[in-house]
This record gives sequence, structure tokens and C-alpha cells, in this order.
Amino acid sequence: MTTPRPLVLASSSPYRHALLQRLGLPFIAVSPGLDESRRPSEPPETYVGRLARAKATTVSREHPQAVIVGSDQTCVRNDAMLGKPRSLQEGIEQLLAASGSAVRFLTALCVLDARDGSVQTEVVPYSVRFRELDQATVERYLSREPALDSAGSFHAEGLGISLFESMEGSDPTALVGLPLIALCRALRRLGYEIP
Repeated sequence: MTTPRPLVLASSSPYRHALLQRLGLPFIAVSPGLDESRRPSEPPETYVGRLARAKATTVSREHPQAVIVGSDQTCVRNDAMLGKPRSLQEGIEQLLAASGSAVRFLTALCVLDARDGSVQTEVVPYSVRFRELDQATVERYLSREPALDSAGSFHAEGLGISLFESMEGSDPTALVGLPLIALCRALRRLGYEIP
């Protein structure tokens, strides 16, 4: 298979790297190294969309002939955004607060063709309903899989799946951090042959 141009993932996330590897396309990963602070009163969809595009734009400056893939994700429960926990205690609190409720993930994708500046963006939602969780279950989970590097304090691609009652959405890879169905659609428009 030939690819039209070099492909660059604007991320240092090992989860996004592993997801992009599934497509079998050669790529490099570059950390965009930018401020990911949320602006005051910025809606979650706007926030993740802005960051995905900013990541792709930042990396495109060093790779002007490439196609850049930027992505960002946030977790929303009861209209409040959840970030990555700063401590084990905060992780426990996040999971206990999610017990028996639905949590919505918004994963933004930006595919930028650095040669002409054309941009394809999409925000892919995915919902998870947690089963009823108690303190012992949450502590046992986080002792076996310390998911403090993930918004919501769990890894759906790992043992975190045991905390769920159900999942709903069009693309399960969006939950992990890179919506591959939307990405494949965008890359095919740019001439990539997938599969």
C-alpha cells in the first residue's frame, strides 16, 4: 500500500498511538506540547474541538507536507467536565460519583492537510453507564489498574470494562481516545487506501 503523504499523529498518548497502529499505515507521533487549559465558560464540545485543532496546527508547522491527526477527549457527568485525577483519592471519588450513572465522553478529531491547510473535524460522543459501585470495588480496581492518567479514572480498554453496566455510541474507539471510524473516513477523502 502506498500513502499519499507522511502521516503524523499530534499526540504523545500511548493509547492513541496504539489505536492508529491498527490501521497499518506508517506514521510518526509528535507531542504538540501546548497549554490544554479550558477557557472560562467554554462548552465541552468547543473545548475538545479547539484542542484537537490546536494540536494538529502546532505540529503542522514542523511537518508542512504531512497530514496531521489531532485528537482530544473530555469526560462529562451531570454537565460537569471531569479531568484526569490528580491523586488516588480523587480517582476514588470520581468513580464513586459515577456509580449507577451515565458518563458521556466527547472525542474530537482534527485531520489537517498541512500542504493546503484544509481541515476535517468531528466530535464523536460515546456514553458509558456505570454499574453500582462501592468503595471496596473502586479501591480494588484502582489497586489493580491505577488509571490516574485517564479522565474519569478508568481504562475501558482494560479492567475498567468490569465497572460498566452498558455502553452506547457509534465508535467504541472514541472511548479510548481516537475515533477510528471517523479517522478512516477523513483519510480516505485524502487518498489513503484503508484497508
